[in-house]
Amino acid sequence: MKRFLLLAALALTTTVPVLGAEEPPACPLHAAHSKADAELDLRGDKVMGFDHSQTIHHFLIEPEGGVIQVEATDPADSESRKAIRSHLSDIAAMFSRGDFSSPYSIHQRVMPGVPVLIQKKDAIQYRYEEIEKGARVRIVTSDADAVAAVHDFLGAQIGDHRTGDPVHAHEE
Repeated sequence: MKRFLLLAALALTTTVPVLGAEEPPACPLHAAHSKADAELDLRGDKVMGFDHSQTIHHFLIEPEGGVIQVEATDPADSESRKAIRSHLSDIAAMFSRGDFSSPYSIHQRVMPGVPVLIQKKDAIQYRYEEIEKGARVRIVTSDADAVAAVHDFLGAQIGDHRTGDPVHAHEE
């Protein structure tokens, strides 16, 4: 009986290649995804004023809103750090006015959450903060609809910019 259970367990955990079986086909849209990602990156570099390959973006979802944070990958890269700070300072001011033209220019679409962010602009604070290797914009609101819109906006950014950041709020 023990031998039978051992063989059964082994059979369930072992994969045996089937003769003539092929690897599953690659995504037929892979080239289109890659091209779209490259185009988004180029538009982003132009609009933001710094090279995405020399910086790290993070879009952090938090219970009362979230954070847009960009850092130079090289601590000695003062040019990228200066451009990051200029861009995020501008973003905080623009978003406070309900101006989301910059994300539209990069993504070529109205990002999820933006209509509500514009409507609720007076209920949302966009706080610019310098950090050692760049800057961040802390987005804070107590309005439940605005929080949901911030989360939708940041979640779309996470996906489009392929940051790998968590798409759910973390508790501090």
